[in-house]
Amino acid sequence: MKFFLIAGEPSGDNLGGPLMAGLKSLDPMAEFLGVGGPAMAAQGLASLFPMEELSVMGIVEVLPKYRQLKARIRQTAQAVADARPDALITIDSPDFCLRVVAEARALCPDLRTIHYVAPSVWAWRAGRAKKMARVIDHVLAILPFEPPYMQAAGMSCDFVGHPIAVEPVAGPAEAAAFRDAHGIAPDAPLLLCLPGSRRGEVGRLGPRFDEALIRLRDRVPEVRVVLPTVRGVSQLVRDMARRWPSAPVVVEGEARRAAFAAADLALAASGTVSLDLAANDVPMVIGYDVAPLSRLLIGLLLKTDTVTLVNLVSETRAVPEYLGRRCLPGLLSQALFDLLENPEARQAQHAAMALTMQRLGRGGEAPGLRAARSVMAAVTSAPRPR
Repeated sequence: MKFFLIAGEPSGDNLGGPLMAGLKSLDPMAEFLGVGGPAMAAQGLASLFPMEELSVMGIVEVLPKYRQLKARIRQTAQAVADARPDALITIDSPDFCLRVVAEARALCPDLRTIHYVAPSVWAWRAGRAKKMARVIDHVLAILPFEPPYMQAAGMSCDFVGHPIAVEPVAGPAEAAAFRDAHGIAPDAPLLLCLPGSRRGEVGRLGPRFDEALIRLRDRVPEVRVVLPTVRGVSQLVRDMARRWPSAPVVVEGEARRAAFAAADLALAASGTVSLDLAANDVPMVIGYDVAPLSRLLIGLLLKTDTVTLVNLVSETRAVPEYLGRRCLPGLLSQALFDLLENPEARQAQHAAMALTMQRLGRGGEAPGLRAARSVMAAVTSAPRPR
């Protein structure tokens, strides 16, 4: 079979690579075309153009690169039409991918279309699913509660597992070595501070997290803090760390895995990092805020009483979260202190995190292979009536 795949950013490429490997295991003669990064290239994809051209096209960057983006949409849609694949598989990046699908389908009305990663319509903007259903036949969902939302909008959908379920985690020996390398006693409470992976998040949350942890250390002097960071915000995080009387440990790259394994608790921004913490069984407090206007709009549109994925997947409210106006240093500090002092609260989180990882697919078939089976079933099924 022939598949045309499109990933517009590294997270999509990391999903696309295992999906391609799964498809090759089911059909050794499978042929791949499209747009992707190194993970997909390793499985045999020769990208139509560098994926990085799309990765930089966020909200701020779109206007100066609008003509370039439109040209890439037209080029990709025409390449799909020329290839006549058995399926067009788009991976996340809906702003680019769904525009390509719409143009490609206009050229090839019988094109089978599949999208990997469902939009978070369970949280807000439910209309996105119906809009997507105009051009998408089948959805590969990475959260177990998403298929009914997609099916209600008119698409078929399978839960295929979350990639976090098969991510390797560091073991006890690596955790002990991390503590030893940074002079952290085996019995010292080790806290991860994770103020986000975007500059805006770190700029907004960093000072509040900073103040919350200074207050916590006034009450628990033995606590040690580690700031795992990523390349794009590394300098901001290091600047934040300089305020501390005793500077926290700042780590990047592979050292992050060992830090997560060594930690006892975390203060984290809302987002997928809660699943990284769950994978490492680290109890957490979640804090998040946005600009005032965005806060107002999200407050009007939000459809759930929690945004923390551990709470949603486990169907509990074990993880405390402080959002919007409640994202205050005093509340965050008290929540962390309570978590340190209350073993029952920690145990409730351990149970919720274990259930989350089980429901996301830990111990089962790899998500890439599950996604490949779903793709093959969708391709060989009868076309969806329109």
